[in-house]
Formats: sequence, C-alpha cells, structure tokens
Amino acid sequence: MRESLTRRALLRCLAGAGAAELRPPIASAQSGPILTRPVPSTGEALPLVGLGSWITFNVGNDMVARDACTDVMRAFFGAGGRLIDSSPMYGSSQQVIGYALAKLNRPPALFAAEKVWISPGGRGGAQIETSRRYWGIPRFDLLQVHNLLAWEEHLRTLFAMKEAGQVRYVGITTSEGRRHREFEQVMRNHPLDFVQVTYNILDREVESRILPLAQDRGMAVIINRPFREGELTKKLQRSSLPGWAAEIECVSWAQILLKFIVSHPAVTCAIPATTRGDHVLENMGAAAGRLPDAELRRRMIAHVEKL
Repeated sequence: MRESLTRRALLRCLAGAGAAELRPPIASAQSGPILTRPVPSTGEALPLVGLGSWITFNVGNDMVARDACTDVMRAFFGAGGRLIDSSPMYGSSQQVIGYALAKLNRPPALFAAEKVWISPGGRGGAQIETSRRYWGIPRFDLLQVHNLLAWEEHLRTLFAMKEAGQVRYVGITTSEGRRHREFEQVMRNHPLDFVQVTYNILDREVESRILPLAQDRGMAVIINRPFREGELTKKLQRSSLPGWAAEIECVSWAQILLKFIVSHPAVTCAIPATTRGDHVLENMGAAAGRLPDAELRRRMIAHVEKL
C-alpha cells in the first residue's frame, strides 16, 4: 500500500471537504443531554458523535486556519464531544490537533483516537511516539491499525502497549469498503476493543456482516465517511426536509444522516469532519433527542435513495 495520497485522490477529497462547507449556517436544535453508548469491553460511555480530522485539519502552518480548527475543537468540547480521531496519513492534522489542545488547556474530556500507518510494522512504535508528541498528551486512549497496513506486527505492538498501560484500547480500521473479508477475519481472531468502518445511508455493506460481528464479539464501532466527504450533504441540501425529520428532532440533512448512522445499535460513534464551529454544533445536535426506530430507518433509506 502506498504511504502517500495520489494527486487525483487528494483533489477528490479536497473537493468533498469543500462541498461539506456549503451547508448553510443552522441552529443545532440540540435537545436534552448528549446521548452516549458504552464501549463494550469496559462500559465507558462515549457520545454518539465525535470529530474527524481527515482533510479539514490538514492546514500546515497557516495560523489563521489553525485558530479556526481550534475554534472547531472548542465548539466540539463545549457541546459535550469527546472522541477526536486522526492518523499519520492526514498530513499536518496531528500537529494542528496538538496546537488546538494546548490552546484549550487540554480538555480532560478528550478521548484521543489515533492510528498507526507504516510499513514495515517494526517501525510502528516510533511512529506512535511521534504522533503522541504531536498531540502533546501522555498517552492515547485508542490506537488503531489504519486500513490493515502491516496489521499482524502492529497488533502485536498495540496489545503489548495495552498490557503495559501505554494505551487503553486497541482497534483496526478500513474505509470505503476495502478488504472487508480480511477485516472480518481479524475481528474473529483477535480481542479488539474497537473497529472503524465506512457506513452511511447509502453505503450499508457493513450491515450484513461486520456490524453484527462487532456486536457478537463485543467491539465498539466508529463510523467514518458519514457524509461521503460532503457529497451527501451537498446533494441533499437541494431537497426540502421530509416531514418525518421532526419526528427525530432534526433541523438539517446533516443531522438526519448522522441520526441514521448512530441509531444502529452496533454503532458507538460517528466522526464527521468540518472546518466550521457552527457545523460542529449542528452535527452534535444529532447526538441528542429522539433516534429513528427500525421502521423509520427503512423510510429514511427509501426517501434518500429516490432523491
């Protein structure tokens, strides 16, 4: 696997991230306390909505952009958020997160989710230590093998770190439906705490095997690409909200998309990314109020598939 993005892939992701920012400012409509779900291996409660950093926090040394990312994280913590996810693959995102955490006096609520993404696997420990220094924290809460790269060696490292108290949880990730068969085998054969997969109202492949397997194996599930990097919100914002949106206290399509995801009983947390504080509040509004039941979930799918 290449350890750098192709130019075409990067441009596609940047375009998607830009599309996400086309959502108009909107109130969060957050009602009641933040909804949480327990991590199966420990019972620790995590809010249903977290914060991703793919593309949006890759701003280099642009101080205006870094301060904007700090504002995003300030809004996130202020709304009750905890889990922030990053990766060495995400350019300068780790350094930007560290900058923001320092500016915010390292909020104690932080649940730091990071990845190891390097080959050969013997270099994983050094990469993890570099990531930790970028974040400026004593240890990560969760370390994940990113897209199964050199997963055998990395899992040995991560489980040894967990045994030594250097990380609390261990997991694996995949995105855009890659290597699901191998992913399932790793889930079956190793005592993982977390898995991270792509899931949204149109990309539902993981419903058939991976999400049920996570429930059976007692693994928490983080969901990436909830908006397809903005493609879904850009498309749906041209349509009026359906009448049933009020049934689940949603005031935007972004909240509808997130509530569809987090209403699945296997899902622990979805991690939308954004560069705007108002969008953080909007997204966090999906972690409050009523969630759709099975019948409404079916109606939601049918409605979106027709648009």
